[in-house]
Amino acid sequence: MRRAPGPRAVAVTVLASVMLAGCAPSAGPAGPGGGKPGDRAAHSSRPTDGPTRTAQPYRRWGLTAPLASPPPPPDRRLRLGPPGGHPLPVVHRAPTRDKVVFLTYDDGAEKDPRFVDMVRELRLPVSMFLTDSVVGPGYGHFARLRSVGASIQNHTLDHAALSGLPYAGQRAEICGQQNKLRARFGIRPRLFRPPYGTYDTTTLRAAAHCGVTAVVLWRAAMEGDGELTYAHGPRRLRAGDIVSVPSGEPAGLTLRERTTRLLREIQGRGLTVGRLEDYI
Repeated sequence: MRRAPGPRAVAVTVLASVMLAGCAPSAGPAGPGGGKPGDRAAHSSRPTDGPTRTAQPYRRWGLTAPLASPPPPPDRRLRLGPPGGHPLPVVHRAPTRDKVVFLTYDDGAEKDPRFVDMVRELRLPVSMFLTDSVVGPGYGHFARLRSVGASIQNHTLDHAALSGLPYAGQRAEICGQQNKLRARFGIRPRLFRPPYGTYDTTTLRAAAHCGVTAVVLWRAAMEGDGELTYAHGPRRLRAGDIVSVPSGEPAGLTLRERTTRLLREIQGRGLTVGRLEDYI
């Protein structure tokens, strides 16, 4: 018959059991979602911003699908007159079968930094027709837009209605803004949009003298309330259309909101956004 263990032996055995229990995995309460506390710690070390958010920026801008990539630019642009020639071509839409439309923004009153983000993330090849008196001290905003792919074009110094003005006055408005943009960006734009879309033969002569190679109007316009209006032709977007987006009214939609509406309409028509300067 074995002897019962003494008090000292019992104490050693109990101590060893306690130490072993401390080394074993805990079977304690489950963490959130049914995992164990250790699992919770591991989960918290994973990035919270998954790949979907960064890989699909179009969702941040109110689109349900990414914009289709535009086709390669054509080998030849619209035939233009010789430098300084007369008359200059006046363009409402580009003569192309490519399923593209062109987004043009007038004046330069709105300077929302998030619009720069939108242009960058969606890779929008927009054209900005700037008026010096409207832009004011905000040329830095448009430098940022230019750095993410926007082009800068001429919309006069003071947004005066040109039709009927004498040659010297029209030339001062157009050439003066050419000089401003050259001083700000080191460029002399070759595209010009007359304020309100009004012009005469004197406008064309003055613009040609200032180095402009085409006068750009529009067939469709996105108004401050988000409604698309059409200057002529079918009441729907079609390939080659130039769309004007004027500066918004104080009570209207923001530039970002109007651009989102416009992009949804473009996608709904099976079109995408092209770069105007590749076509004219």
